[in-house]
Amino acid sequence: MSNNNLDIDIRVVQHVGRITLTRASKFNALTYEMVVAIYAALLAWQDDEDVAMVLMDAASTKAFCAGGDIEKLYQSGMDGDFAYMRKFWADEYCLNALIAAYAKPYVVIMDGITMGGGVGISAHGSHRLVTSRTMLAMPECAIGLVPDVGGSFLLAKAPGHVGEYMGITGARLNGADAIHAGFADTLIDTDDLEALKAELISSGKPDCIAKYSKTPESLNLACVLEEDAGLIENYFSATSVLNVVNKLQESNSEWAKKRLKSILHSSPLSLACTWQMLHAARSFGSVEQALVQEYRFVWRSLQKGDILDGTRAMIIDKDRNPNWRFKTLEDVSEKDVSMMLASLGEDELDLTAKS
Repeated sequence: MSNNNLDIDIRVVQHVGRITLTRASKFNALTYEMVVAIYAALLAWQDDEDVAMVLMDAASTKAFCAGGDIEKLYQSGMDGDFAYMRKFWADEYCLNALIAAYAKPYVVIMDGITMGGGVGISAHGSHRLVTSRTMLAMPECAIGLVPDVGGSFLLAKAPGHVGEYMGITGARLNGADAIHAGFADTLIDTDDLEALKAELISSGKPDCIAKYSKTPESLNLACVLEEDAGLIENYFSATSVLNVVNKLQESNSEWAKKRLKSILHSSPLSLACTWQMLHAARSFGSVEQALVQEYRFVWRSLQKGDILDGTRAMIIDKDRNPNWRFKTLEDVSEKDVSMMLASLGEDELDLTAKS
């Protein structure tokens, strides 16, 4: 099986299904065609006795995957083609669910920028590798979305209140932080990557990963989440985003001011819904439940949320002046949040659907 185009290289090498993202000029942002191709390959390999495991990486060192192809999504939304955007999300979430439940080892190397949709194709895998170049984040609230692709489930399971912190500030994590937060398992020296890949391919098993594992200290990485654990718990264990903001505003520390600035730049509706989603997801037993909840928000975000103007302001025009539907967090009611997260009825996400 081989699928090689300008954006993605899918092939079988010995007994390993190889997926390499090659859309370097766009930081490997996922197009709909890439999502469909990855899904089809994983589905085929799942029952292929000649494929023992999957290895996913990117050809560039700057980015593993910076998210979904938000520019294409924005243009289709502005053209009124909401069906395209909803199908993109639905099929992407089916891919995320497939990865989370995959029956064979799924080894992924998150070398470089890993955000949004990039988290969805990596952090649900069975063997999740990061490096000293890894920069992982879930910054969706800044464009009027919520942490999705199953990210809300990962955030809900993060230690303490790290999930709330990451979700509403869009905090950027290094490789050590990503492991601490539960988004990755093993830290690898970039100098060892080619040798590791070669050994994985020759063996067809993930067993060799352990011997390449490094400590953060050996790579001069600090686990900032551990260092800031007391601050995170102090501010982000509040009962609502508004309470977090109030506590941060009462502080004169530079740490608090920086986090407050990040929060106040984001969509108030997205922030309030993210908070509710994370707390709900703490009781979920599977990522599938979180994906269904996320889809409810993104489905409605086109007409009742901030995704289109948020994308315009932050990514297209870059004027950083979005016209949020709600001006402040105080303006967002519990009813507004409940409406965004209520069942979609016949439009509810069907994770058994095929791309």
